Amino acid sequence: MTIPIAIHLITALAALGFGSFVLLRPKGTPMHKAFGRTWVGLIVITSIVSFWIFQIREGAGFSIIHLLSVWTLFAVTMGVLAIRRGKVRNHAGWMIGTFSGLVIAGAIALSPDRLLSELLFG
Repeated sequence: MTIPIAIHLITALAALGFGSFVLLRPKGTPMHKAFGRTWVGLIVITSIVSFWIFQIREGAGFSIIHLLSVWTLFAVTMGVLAIRRGKVRNHAGWMIGTFSGLVIAGAIALSPDRLLSELLFG
């Protein structure tokens, strides 16, 4: 496992945990804000690092997951801007959508012939 892959995997798993916590807890609290900011940082790192992974694997190139990374960076930015403008419903929509994208990307990464699937299941 290379460093970018390890960073990507660790931050994605941490984002999954933090995001689940944020979604299940009361909204607008100091804890929601702190965990939400942490989640945003993790998801941004996860997305950015994904662009280096395609260069590491021999014969690998951009995939649908990389398009999801571009979308994720856009969506999380829109979610942050929405809450800064006081648009709570818009914020919630962007963030829930972004979290859903994380779950979908994880499911795709577990499909046969993907690196994560090979690492976990051989």
